[in-house]
Amino acid sequence: MWRDIKYLIAYIAPLAAYLGIYLQGFWSFGSIYIGFVLIPLLEFFTPQSAENVSPEEEPLRAKSYFFDFLLYLNIPILYGLLLYYFNTLATGGLATYEIVGMTFSVGLVVGTIGINVAHELGHRSSWYEQWMSKALLLSALYTHFFIEHNRGHHKNVATDEDPASARLGENLYAFWWRSVSGSYRHAWKLEKERLEKLGQPVWGWNNEMVRFTAFQLLYLLAVGLVWGWYMIGYALAIAVVGFLLLESVNYVEHYGLRRRKMPNGHYERVSPRHSWNSDHELGRIFLYELTRHSDHHYKATRKYQVLRHFNDSPQLPIGYPAAILLSLAPPAWFKVMNERARAVCEVAG
Repeated sequence: MWRDIKYLIAYIAPLAAYLGIYLQGFWSFGSIYIGFVLIPLLEFFTPQSAENVSPEEEPLRAKSYFFDFLLYLNIPILYGLLLYYFNTLATGGLATYEIVGMTFSVGLVVGTIGINVAHELGHRSSWYEQWMSKALLLSALYTHFFIEHNRGHHKNVATDEDPASARLGENLYAFWWRSVSGSYRHAWKLEKERLEKLGQPVWGWNNEMVRFTAFQLLYLLAVGLVWGWYMIGYALAIAVVGFLLLESVNYVEHYGLRRRKMPNGHYERVSPRHSWNSDHELGRIFLYELTRHSDHHYKATRKYQVLRHFNDSPQLPIGYPAAILLSLAPPAWFKVMNERARAVCEVAG
């Protein structure tokens, strides 16, 4: 039972964001305390788990609606939080540090239950789950992720052709710029190629990037009309916090790992050694098992509750939240990770 109920822990971060807006003051940074203080600290003292679901249990667990419902519930939670955030800021009377705290706190939720849950749902085949994925990405103004991640990143992962795969020796801040700009440009390119193959005009409503851009502008327009034009700045701020959190996760996931180019010009197949993993259980729950990233790239449609540990996948020495904090200090990150990345590549070679 605990193995299922434990995923309710993922709701602690949005709950902390709600409480931060309600309590204000020192508590305004609510979800930041959870994601980047409490969880990293606890992961130093709590055990890791390499346990996998048994082959006999996996089909039943994969079909359980309980795990799907946990994902779906994030949509009203997220949009309720956005309404609460905008209403509170529009009311006024807040200190600058409270506004900063709420913005970072809500931005973290936009990145975790927003983009991360959208990532999980975006790999599903049903139209309504894909619609939910796009709705969640809207709050981060990152709807192009739906195209680039599924059709770009999964094809080009762990190569220099993928803007979301960090290179050895590349610092986080340089990666942010390269991944954000490169992923956006590549999403347009992928849509252009898709429409040209279908013989359809590139500049039209059939171009999903055109639709995404229109919906994002409408979202910002709605924020301005309801709460005042200045509030668009806050909508942009929480979006930036959210998608930079995503890009920080991208940085950690594939840092320094590369697939070999074969004599025929193609890259070797993606294997478990091309993603950094973590069996730190709190981080796994917090990110809906995203930290078992090798299995996700092995089979993108495998649901989060049945993702597996591989013995030959490289393991981070710390959990994902702590790794993100470490990456903010490039010299410390390089000291911890560069030799590990070289060792993985040498074994692979």
